[in-house]
Amino acid sequence: MAKIHMTIATTNRDQVQVPWLWRLGRDFELKVNILKANINEEFGWAFVELEGPAEEIQRATAWLHTTGLHVEPVERSVSE
Repeated sequence: MAKIHMTIATTNRDQVQVPWLWRLGRDFELKVNILKANINEEFGWAFVELEGPAEEIQRATAWLHTTGLHVEPVERSVSE
């Protein structure tokens, strides 16, 4: 299994209402571990660890970029 750490942040108020962390675990074959987070009515961010097949991590990361969320990986590549 591969792992990657990333920070995911909302860029507008409407995104706070979307269950994007839940979708990561449901729509992709990943274990999502929330290491730190701060979410309120105006803004939200989460520092997460994604664990699963490297292909699923890449698919999930690509999907996150289509949502308009700010995605900042800690590692440059997926580690096994």
